[in-house]
Amino acid sequence: MQKKFPSELRYDLVSQDWVLIATGRARRPETFGAEKRQEVKTGKTCPFDALAKQECATIAYNKGKRVDFSRGKVCIPSEWTTISVANKYPAFAPSKSLRKRYVGPYPVMDGVGFHEVIITKDHKKDIPQFSLMQVKEMIDLYHARYVDLKDEDHVHYISIFKNKGLQAGASIAHPHSQLIAIPMTDPDIQRSLSGSYAYFMEHKDCIHCMMLEWDRKDKKRIVFENSLYAVVCPFASRVSFEMRIYPKGHLPYFEKTDESQREGLAEALQMALKKLSKGLNDPDYNYFLHTAPVGGGSDYGHYHWHIEILPKTSVPAGFELGTGIEISTIEPEKAAAFLRKQ
Repeated sequence: MQKKFPSELRYDLVSQDWVLIATGRARRPETFGAEKRQEVKTGKTCPFDALAKQECATIAYNKGKRVDFSRGKVCIPSEWTTISVANKYPAFAPSKSLRKRYVGPYPVMDGVGFHEVIITKDHKKDIPQFSLMQVKEMIDLYHARYVDLKDEDHVHYISIFKNKGLQAGASIAHPHSQLIAIPMTDPDIQRSLSGSYAYFMEHKDCIHCMMLEWDRKDKKRIVFENSLYAVVCPFASRVSFEMRIYPKGHLPYFEKTDESQREGLAEALQMALKKLSKGLNDPDYNYFLHTAPVGGGSDYGHYHWHIEILPKTSVPAGFELGTGIEISTIEPEKAAAFLRKQ
């Protein structure tokens, strides 16, 4: 008789990390939505109500169309529904020089880049409550600003992400996301690129395409599909109810998505977050774009861009922090089955 273990270690083929699926102390899916959460405190006034007093817009959309405005004369257009402005407290700032240097044995350079906040108009409605057109408009703005910045000096990677809720790091209640363009390739995407490249060199195929093909045949971890995208709870989920949105076709570069592909992405992203909100009672979460780096002349044709959604369902403790091995307390197969029904 085969021994029953209290957990199962699963290997992520791309990042080459191990994750622990704690089957022995697994929770029922519906228990995650019953947890009490702290909310971001809302002041008397929203800081996004006075945008013109903070920073000028870099790009704006109004009801699905890009707004043509002169930043020299008009800082914030009078009518907008989605807008991007420079972060008032940026982590990176534009400059023509990186000032690379050493401090003792340590390489150092200035935090050169771009840091912007992408804001949707409504104070309370977020992606699950948006019309599909509003979600598409937000993705169009992501894409347009990505294209605007990809050829700027010292920009090598552009991170687009959303922090929703206090546990996910959001300090402002008004729904928003962020874009940060940085002068190097970050360690997380570098591991992903390395794993993708190693698989391609051995098999002459995309590892993400292979995994997605297997998931679509197996069907156990599929949450949602349309003609262009699949939403999956990955086999080696790092957290409970983790989801990833993959283009079904092989696409290394987010900036090369066309109009119809962005429309399909809008539907997939909205459906994933609707199911998460309904099933887990509107949990805090982070989502972020993983795509091939920009500039540098390298060919990343082996890569496959995607969006990762990480709900805040637990707090990392000593084991996770000390070993780098994440623990999930629900099997991704059960998580996907629960979310499909929402």
